[in-house]
Amino acid sequence: MASKVQRQQAISKLVAKHAVTNQPQLVDLLAADGIAATQATVSRDLEDLGAVKVRVPGGETVYAIPEYEPARLAPEDQLRRVMGEWVAEVRTSGNLVVLRTPPGCAHVVASALDRSAMVGLLGTVAGDDTLLCVAEESVGGEGLSARLRDLAGLS
Repeated sequence: MASKVQRQQAISKLVAKHAVTNQPQLVDLLAADGIAATQATVSRDLEDLGAVKVRVPGGETVYAIPEYEPARLAPEDQLRRVMGEWVAEVRTSGNLVVLRTPPGCAHVVASALDRSAMVGLLGTVAGDDTLLCVAEESVGGEGLSARLRDLAGLS
């Protein structure tokens, strides 16, 4: 059984390779690759990945996953879901906050945080299972840490 990260990587590759017009088609493509997923799961994965529908020549709309869109903000409910699902630990040192995630998940959390425009968060650096968040001096590590714990449901 494929992990969420593996499934989302497969979805990214399939969307890049095929003209995927709807979620049932994507479920079928995943199944052809040996990955079982429901339409509801694929819907959540597409949202997590920031997938959008784009019009291609001929008028058809297909899914696309933007590489990087700094102007695209993550809604708070999406951030709360990502944080609640993948953040296992939040620790603070000075104006730095360290988040721990399952292996391979730190970049997803970092991307959601980077797109959140969260007040007090200067930026993130992600490894495999560890994420470093830098807090603004005015907010401090403890203030940012409290906000992140709340979003992750760890308060």
